Amino acid sequence: MRSQSAFSLLLLLGLTACGAAPGSKPADRVARQAGSVPVSVARPEARQCQAELGRTGSHFAPLPDKYYGAGCSTTNSVSLDRVAGDRGEFAVTNLRAVACPLANTFAAWARYGVDRAARQILGSPLQRIETMGSYSCRNVAGTGRLSAHSRAEAIDVGAFVLADGRRISVQSGWNASREEREFLRIVHKSACKRFGTVLGPDYNKAHHDHFHLEHGSGSFCR
Repeated sequence: MRSQSAFSLLLLLGLTACGAAPGSKPADRVARQAGSVPVSVARPEARQCQAELGRTGSHFAPLPDKYYGAGCSTTNSVSLDRVAGDRGEFAVTNLRAVACPLANTFAAWARYGVDRAARQILGSPLQRIETMGSYSCRNVAGTGRLSAHSRAEAIDVGAFVLADGRRISVQSGWNASREEREFLRIVHKSACKRFGTVLGPDYNKAHHDHFHLEHGSGSFCR
């Protein structure tokens, strides 16, 4: 009788450790009820994307899927802190939730399009890319259509800081010295080869101080 009770107790403990104790709910079901899905149950495509991002040398943290209502969400997203260049790493500021496929494209652009241009044109490697963030639940200005920012599929970049201390902002550098103008236009042109939509100061006044870099299969570059 005592051995049977001991066996039952061990069985209950084993089930509890596996998250299958009587009355428990699967972790993903609980998370969905709370409006998010934990990283541990990430979809295969999310795990693959994160593996690819890791191979770029980027420093990032996977984030749980979240649904905010009104069509806004952050799924398959990461928090990106640093990316790798040819000769070292550089920081990326203010990127809390960004869609993983966009983060992969951004990491490649930062390394091959920005860091190399900085060294070749301005004579100094890149130290930091300053962004205005990615996710924001809002419509495209002047329309009723949700922006790519509402899915964390767009990044707004405001400035580039070099290792020698210079800060090249889109707002002040677009029409500044010859070198700064050349650098920003090369960076913009490089972005157009990688992202689906790229908008800058020449597009409209709303983009006078940043580059809008959007994930997608299109080729809209202004």
